[in-house]
Amino acid sequence: MRGVGRLRRAGKALAGRDEVAVAARRPAPPRPRGPAWDDRGRTLEEGELPRVAAITMARDEGPMIRRWVEHYGAAFGAEHVYVVDDHSSDGSTDDLPATVLRYPYLDKYGFEPSRMGIVSGLAHSLLFAYDAVLFCDADEFVVADPKRHESLRHLVAALADRPAVAVAAYNVIHDVAHEAPLDLDRPLLQQRRYAQFTPLMCKPSLKFVRADWSHASHAVGCEFSVEPDLVMFHMKFADRDQLAVQAARRQHLNVSENRAQQTSWARSGDEMVALLDEVSGLIDADDLGRFRPAPKRLEQIVRHEGEPGAPNERWRSTGDGQVIALRKGRFVAIPPRFQDLV
Repeated sequence: MRGVGRLRRAGKALAGRDEVAVAARRPAPPRPRGPAWDDRGRTLEEGELPRVAAITMARDEGPMIRRWVEHYGAAFGAEHVYVVDDHSSDGSTDDLPATVLRYPYLDKYGFEPSRMGIVSGLAHSLLFAYDAVLFCDADEFVVADPKRHESLRHLVAALADRPAVAVAAYNVIHDVAHEAPLDLDRPLLQQRRYAQFTPLMCKPSLKFVRADWSHASHAVGCEFSVEPDLVMFHMKFADRDQLAVQAARRQHLNVSENRAQQTSWARSGDEMVALLDEVSGLIDADDLGRFRPAPKRLEQIVRHEGEPGAPNERWRSTGDGQVIALRKGRFVAIPPRFQDLV
C-alpha cells in the first residue's frame, strides 16, 4: 500500500503542470545491461530460406509508403511487413497490405529515444518468430545484388552467421535537367540513372540478434560490417517535387515537435530543392565513379564506441552528413541489373 500512496502523492504533485514541459524533463528510458542476447533458436537447414520481417516507422509519407510496403511484401510476404504509424493524417497508412501499428504521441521520453525504443522492442519480439528483422525508413529500398544472389531472402540466408549487417547505401539523385518527375506506378530505378554512395547511410538495418538500434538506427549494440551485396537505394533526393513536399513537412516537425535537431530536417523545402538543383547540376556522365566500393573503404565506415560489455557499447556507421555528402560525393551510374528491383 505504501507504493500506491507514493503514486497518488506523485500524481497530485503533477496536477496542473504543463504536461509537455513535464515530459521534456523525464529521463530517457534505461538501456538494457549486458551483451546482446544471441539466442537464435534454430539453424537453417541447407537450402532453407529464413523468415524475415520488415519494419518501418512513418508519418504522412504519401504514396511512397505504399511503394515501400509493396517492395518488402514482394520480398518477404505481405504478412511479414510491419508499419509503425506515427499519427499519419494524409491517409497514406490506411488500407495498406501490411500490419499497421498505431501508437500514442511519443512525448514521454522524446521522439528519437521513443522511436528507437519502439522499433528495437518490436524487433526483439519479432525475433521470437523470425530469423531476421530488417528496419529502414519509408524511402529506403533494400535489395540483393542480382548479379550474385537469387533474391533478398537468399542473401539474408547467406549472412545468417553474423549478428547484424549494414547496407551499402546509395542516395539516388534526380538529374533535374534531364529526367522527368517520378511516376510512382512504374519501377523507380528505370527512371533514374545516377546515385552517390553515402557511408553515413550504411546503417545496420538487418539484424539476427536482440541488440538495440540507436542514433537514428545508424548504430546498434552488436558488431556489424557493411555488406556490398546488400544494397539500399535511398529515394529522398530522387524526385524534386517529392523532396519539396517532404522537406517542408519535416521542417515543420523539426520546429513544432523538436524532431531531428541538427539534421537536414531543419532546412526548408526551398533550401533542399535548391541543394538538389545545385548537386544535380554537377553530374558529368563522362566522369563517374565505380558503383561497388572498395573493401577497404567499407571497413573504415564502422566505428566501435563505448567500453566492452558496458550499457553504452555500440558499433556505429560514420561519415559526412547528408548535405556535405551530397556536395562532396562522387556520382555513379546505377547498373541496369537493378532497374526492375525498385
